[in-house]
Amino acid sequence: MLQPTAPETVEGVKVLPPQHIVGQELAAQLLAAALEKGRVTSSYCFLGPEGVGRRLMARWFAQALLCESSTRIPCGQCLSCHWLLAGTHPDLHWVSPTYLHQGRLIPADAPEAQALQRRSPPQIRLEQVQEVSRFCARRPMRARRSLVVLEGAETLAESAANALLKTLEEPGPAHIVLIAPQAASLLPTLLSRCQTVPFRRLSSAEMEQVLAALGCPELPGIPRSELIALAQGSPGRALAAHQHLQSLPPSLLQDLRRWPPSLREALELARAVAALDLPAQLWLIDYLQQHFWAQGSRQAIWQLEQIRRQLLHFVQPRLAWEVNLASLSRRAVAKGD
Repeated sequence: MLQPTAPETVEGVKVLPPQHIVGQELAAQLLAAALEKGRVTSSYCFLGPEGVGRRLMARWFAQALLCESSTRIPCGQCLSCHWLLAGTHPDLHWVSPTYLHQGRLIPADAPEAQALQRRSPPQIRLEQVQEVSRFCARRPMRARRSLVVLEGAETLAESAANALLKTLEEPGPAHIVLIAPQAASLLPTLLSRCQTVPFRRLSSAEMEQVLAALGCPELPGIPRSELIALAQGSPGRALAAHQHLQSLPPSLLQDLRRWPPSLREALELARAVAALDLPAQLWLIDYLQQHFWAQGSRQAIWQLEQIRRQLLHFVQPRLAWEVNLASLSRRAVAKGD
């Protein structure tokens, strides 16, 4: 059986930056150089917009740190690499924001979390950070050092952030990676104890490259440029938008992209949109605001923002869409559109 190799022992081994993460060459080079020279620090903070590769880079970094091969990092062949790719490595602890419901912590991406979205935003909670502290204090089971990744570190509750500060000061035999959108979203005391790894938004050409590599087909009636504009340099947002657009009836999307020409059509549209689940409705508002912004229609943007606020404050969805689409319809008739 292959024996685990500590990151400190790989100095002199050529570590190639990940080629599958487009546009984040600086972040990849910083991490690869630290691995190659055996100078991996105890704590890192991956800073950048959502969906640009921070999570993918953290996965690659975890695999590189925990890989058992002494000739190539990460090798993708050893038992540790297989465990990590399967999400079962005993020395990797991945933390993400949760909802608190009836005494249980519900991950934000769990199916049952949908009903909790409007109550309060998900957080990384004190209980989760206490578990991180216990994980860091224990002796690694396979590698010589463990790794903790806190995704959505900007959601740390105050008590959780203070508890994490103590762990960052004395992480034990572990490395810690925080993932957050920007420096201002974290306590300065947390950020000061981490080495920052910057991530950036992708250019339109890079977005085209990623979407082509992932095999995202053109959608009827929706230019690729519109999808890229909506994503704002985030491949993750582009993929999510592509999935949403594929799931929506084309006729519904076509009707929503123009002013409702009559009150009857406004009410029919409201009924159809309200039948969608809440995440789909909120995403649709973002999409329509981007569309009407390109057309210079401030009134539509404002009216859509009203719908968003009402949905998040438990207004009945059909009523919210009916009132606001009817208002748009009346304005369209008054202007003769």
